[in-house]
Amino acid sequence: MYPVVRKGQSWLPSIFSDLFDDFAVMPAKQFASPAVNIKETDKDFSIEIAAPGMTKDDFNVRIDNDEELVIALEKSGKKEEKGDKQYNYLRREFSYASYHQSFSLPENIDLDNISAEMLNGVLTIVLPKKVEVKQVPASRQISIK
Repeated sequence: MYPVVRKGQSWLPSIFSDLFDDFAVMPAKQFASPAVNIKETDKDFSIEIAAPGMTKDDFNVRIDNDEELVIALEKSGKKEEKGDKQYNYLRREFSYASYHQSFSLPENIDLDNISAEMLNGVLTIVLPKKVEVKQVPASRQISIK
């Protein structure tokens, strides 16, 4: 069956509009959660959060009273400044309004040495594992020379 061509319309725009009609404007809520990777090595765990267009000031990373890692992202979209210009968005489709996630930490995490870095749109949080101190036995045999 051939596609219906309307008067004054070529077939190419019709095909493209049919393909992209389903993808018109998606509500921002569908994209509110950034992608998260969690990796483990012998020395640490690392959490990577994809947040293109965000800055380190948009994030709040903390350990709460239950020793859970809490990551929050808040991006206000009303006014922004770039250099000496201040502007309002009239339409904004690519931003996270807010994001909040908690991670239960294993007991072997060194809470005092957790670090975070924002680089190229990815927030990386490094959770070092506690270094096990080898216990010297309380008594041992001493050789006589």
